[in-house]
Amino acid sequence: MHGDYGQLIRCYESFRSSISFQPRAAIVLGSGLGDFADTIQAEAELPYSEIEGFPVSTVPGHAGRFVFGYVGEVPVVCMKGRIHFYEGYPMGEVVLPTRLMKLMGAEILFLTNASGGVNEDFSAGDLMLITDHISCFVPNPLVGPNLSELGTRFPDMSTVYDKDLQDILRRTAKEYKISLKEGVYAQLSGPSFESPAEIRMLRRLGADAVGMSTVVEAIAANHAGMRICGISCVCNLAAGMTANPLTHEEVQEAADKAAPRFARLVTESVKRF
Repeated sequence: MHGDYGQLIRCYESFRSSISFQPRAAIVLGSGLGDFADTIQAEAELPYSEIEGFPVSTVPGHAGRFVFGYVGEVPVVCMKGRIHFYEGYPMGEVVLPTRLMKLMGAEILFLTNASGGVNEDFSAGDLMLITDHISCFVPNPLVGPNLSELGTRFPDMSTVYDKDLQDILRRTAKEYKISLKEGVYAQLSGPSFESPAEIRMLRRLGADAVGMSTVVEAIAANHAGMRICGISCVCNLAAGMTANPLTHEEVQEAADKAAPRFARLVTESVKRF
């Protein structure tokens, strides 16, 4: 048994020994967006530290636990705090939570993150529907022996972000008068913020927002056959676009301000899944 898959199964068995809840949708909450988990009708919680072999989040603003419950009538697992490549974990462990939520029963993965705006038409506080991504700046999570128990060796990436789920998000945003931008998200490794030259490069490549997560999770979920959608909260304009230096505190503050709109959009969209 390949090491990554063996670790995944151990985590799953540890989860099943504690929780009997079966989610239909999985939600990953980015920096500053973790309070959304408090809005669901919670049935159970499971700290990452209580799952055998599970990596633990070390980043401020990432609480580090699964929350199980309902959004409307939809059973969900909410990941309050994610694992990042820049924390020093190998990529297989970074995407282990995504694969674990698939084994839990989740068919849909709703990814969220805090990002820097690369598109010059964006402003801090904007919400962006992720329509595609750029993944060439971080290791692909599928490198190594293929986990054939989860998916094929060479998965198609033409439509990673499900068209029907995107339409639900658009209709929900329109119904609740929530401004929703759309664009391409690029993941870099972090933990340093990008340089102005890197932002100019990303803009030329077609990126609209940049961050340090999400893309590798989307790749792993797509490999495993999940339906995927994503919302990025643009928490600042990227390096070189303003005279201000970038800080993690600024990201969290902007996410806090956007939280009510974010929570409404996520809640009402998930009810329609």
